[in-house]
Amino acid sequence: MNRPSDASQEQHPIPTDALAWYTLPAEQVLNLLEVNEQAGLSAAQVQARLERTGFNRLPESARRPAWLRFLLQFHNILIYVLLASAALTAMLQHLWDTVVIVAVVLANAVIGYVQEGKAEQAMDAIRQMLAPCAAVIRAGQRLGVAGEVLVPGDIVLLEAGDKVPADLRLLHANRLQIQEAILTGESAPVEKHIQPVRLAAPLGDRACMAFSGTLVTCGQATGVVVATGTSAEIGRISNLLSGVETLTTPLVQQMNVFARWLTLLILSVAGLLLIYGHFVRHYPFTEIFMVVVGLSVAAIPEGLPAVLTISLAVGVRAMARRNAIVRRLPAIETLGSVSVICTDKTGTLTRNEMMVASVVISDLTFTVDGAGYQPTGNMNLADQLIDTANHPTLAQLGRAASLCNDAMLRQHEQAWKVEGDPMEGALLVFSAKAGINSEEERGTWARTDAIPFDAKHRFMATLHHNHDRQASIYVKGAPEQILAMCTQQRGSAGAAERLDADYWHQQANTIASKGQRVLAFAIRSVPPEHTVLQLADVQGTLTLLGLVGMIDPPRPETIQAIEQCQAAGIAVKMITGDHSGTARAIGYQIGLQNPDRVLTGLDLDAMSDGVLKEALKEVNIFARTSPEHKLRLVTLLQSNGMTVAMTGDGVNDAPALKRADAGIAMGGKGSEAAKEAADLVLADDNFASIVAAVREGRTVYDNIKKVLSWTLPTNAGETMTIIVALLFGFTLPVTAIQILWINLITAVTLGIALAFEPTEEHSMRRPPRARHEPLISGALVWHMVLVSILFLCGVNGIFSYALDRGYSVELARTLAVNTLVVMEIFHLFFIRNLYGTSFTWKAIRGTKVVWLTIAVVTVAQFAITYVPTLQKVFATEAVSFMDGLLIIGIGMAFFALIEIEKQIRLRLTEPGIETPSAGPTV
Repeated sequence: MNRPSDASQEQHPIPTDALAWYTLPAEQVLNLLEVNEQAGLSAAQVQARLERTGFNRLPESARRPAWLRFLLQFHNILIYVLLASAALTAMLQHLWDTVVIVAVVLANAVIGYVQEGKAEQAMDAIRQMLAPCAAVIRAGQRLGVAGEVLVPGDIVLLEAGDKVPADLRLLHANRLQIQEAILTGESAPVEKHIQPVRLAAPLGDRACMAFSGTLVTCGQATGVVVATGTSAEIGRISNLLSGVETLTTPLVQQMNVFARWLTLLILSVAGLLLIYGHFVRHYPFTEIFMVVVGLSVAAIPEGLPAVLTISLAVGVRAMARRNAIVRRLPAIETLGSVSVICTDKTGTLTRNEMMVASVVISDLTFTVDGAGYQPTGNMNLADQLIDTANHPTLAQLGRAASLCNDAMLRQHEQAWKVEGDPMEGALLVFSAKAGINSEEERGTWARTDAIPFDAKHRFMATLHHNHDRQASIYVKGAPEQILAMCTQQRGSAGAAERLDADYWHQQANTIASKGQRVLAFAIRSVPPEHTVLQLADVQGTLTLLGLVGMIDPPRPETIQAIEQCQAAGIAVKMITGDHSGTARAIGYQIGLQNPDRVLTGLDLDAMSDGVLKEALKEVNIFARTSPEHKLRLVTLLQSNGMTVAMTGDGVNDAPALKRADAGIAMGGKGSEAAKEAADLVLADDNFASIVAAVREGRTVYDNIKKVLSWTLPTNAGETMTIIVALLFGFTLPVTAIQILWINLITAVTLGIALAFEPTEEHSMRRPPRARHEPLISGALVWHMVLVSILFLCGVNGIFSYALDRGYSVELARTLAVNTLVVMEIFHLFFIRNLYGTSFTWKAIRGTKVVWLTIAVVTVAQFAITYVPTLQKVFATEAVSFMDGLLIIGIGMAFFALIEIEKQIRLRLTEPGIETPSAGPTV
């Protein structure tokens, strides 16, 4: 390898990192890569380097076999208990119970198999972003080759519309602009040059580099390949993504803990009862064993997994109606516990469409409104709508924006699209709002020559002639550059005045401080014989027309969405690759808290984790960030005990999307890598849809709480009636098969009804629940004890009443079974209103699903009570009308007692206030 001179080494040290090529001059890069720019690499060199570096593609991630992924769906302690229960019920010859339990287990496994592991497909999505072909110079000839065979040292030619095939150090650039939003999040195309930049420059400021997977929007360039495959920037993100750990959702964590404790409790109680019944009460071992097995199966909430899955599935449907597509079921519940949303700026909070927002002429400043690239909107002066016909200089500025412009506006169906540079498209929209018809102007003022934009001179100039033998030069560019080329300015009335450079510099700084990109426009009239445009024609001879400020505006619904998030106790943090000034301006506009405090990627690199964790409590805007920065911020927020949702649309967002508790990708303008790494995809790219999704997530979790708050106390009450009878040697008020029947008929009806409950009032005014909040709270434990006692009293009470009346044991048990079911129905109405009173018409009216399930249970109970065939199976007898009224009366008394207890507890917790924390919670 050719070595640079000592002097060269001192001035530009050889990079030790492949990402530091941007710090070296182009000549030294060529020397280090041992390649001649005109000749390129020889075939032998290409082959040798290909063997050393490998193909320019990203490796496929290792994947578990399909059969193993399916088997792992059963790796859960509650599933183990259910499978054991199925085996035991089969031993007891309760085949229907066996079928139900097995069906639940299989349904959960199939759903989990389909939904699980889709984030791994993010690797495939990134791999597809690499360019399929490239134009190169090899052995002195221009060739078209497959992108995957590029090697370091290849000379690559770029043109507008090309996808950059590998990481390139630019050698020549002519008006080159590249859209890098997928890597940096910066909304506008980046102007490129060939000068080296400092080592500490963030990715978005490495203007002498072209990165693999980005898109050339304007100009031409020549570059030398410095990194391919996994060594390229997009490959580095791919490696970062593959190493990100996907966290278990809070619900899954809590369900695992709950399942372990429930299993331990059931097995312990069953073992103690078996020992007590055989050695103390001297029941035959076979008889007591079968009773204990039946009791254990009855205690297991076998319908719970199915109800949880149905609750999540209902949430999927509800979110789909709100344009949120769910890719992983547990993510729905996770949204309900989100305490902070980390959001990308470009395309998420903003429209990802440039728009002229400010216009300054000699003594007036206008604001511009409108939406996207639609060429309609108003011009305002001091918040008052103006008639552009009364401002000739404004109209002339609009004409300059239209003529000194290479873009085109096209209407595709209902949407307006830009063909060309998005910033030039925004200028065309502005000219239309200023009253200029671009097509007519371009037809009247034909372009006869032009000086293309170049990073060296930082302006674009065009020469135009009309049919009246008039000619004009229009120039646009960086304000400081255009001001240096002007001697006059156009007054608001249209007359020429002496240039006030200080005024214009001040106005440019004011616009820039709002996060807007500033362009200046100037004009010069020339003789009609002037047909060739040269640099000398625009030096020191121009008249300034004015300034325009452009910005990627916030979505109009974003402001309200952020207000709703903050009202719900959810913090919103903007993490963007764009400049700090732009991020700060957007932060002000959308209402973020503490918008003045902005940390950049360089600031983050200089901060330890401990310092940054403290800063995260106050700072809500992070600019010029890399994928590593986004991932680090998400991880540190999680270490603070927060449940994090991350939104984004670029490849640079994918690692953080995968790491977040709830990754949310934009479905319209989002990259495939972002979508595959995410848990949810917003079909409308609308940040406001996140708020609706969070609301649905809270509804799902509330309904899961209701299911548990109904299931556990009723199961405990059923089990307690049998345990007490065994302990004291009483006749069993219900048999094992009757308990199993109750569980079967109520779990698949009443329990499922709670999955369809509507959203609780004020659900978005409650703070998010703690990340590690236990599934079983003290309030629920107390409620289980209370319900168990009341069930015990109600069932044993009517059982004793029946025996005292001389009823047969079978009839007494029939009354007890129906009493249990009626009490469970009344318990359902109680649980439907965890956070308020149940003594309202709205609460009693319920929902269609509630009354449908009650009707099903009622018909089923009438069947086992009065149908002779079922009477034989379940050992039941017909119940009289008066005894039926007594059963309903017991249910009403039970409902009144638990409701009174709830109201007392509500007022003791928060006197005079009904709060969410007052009801039995999980």
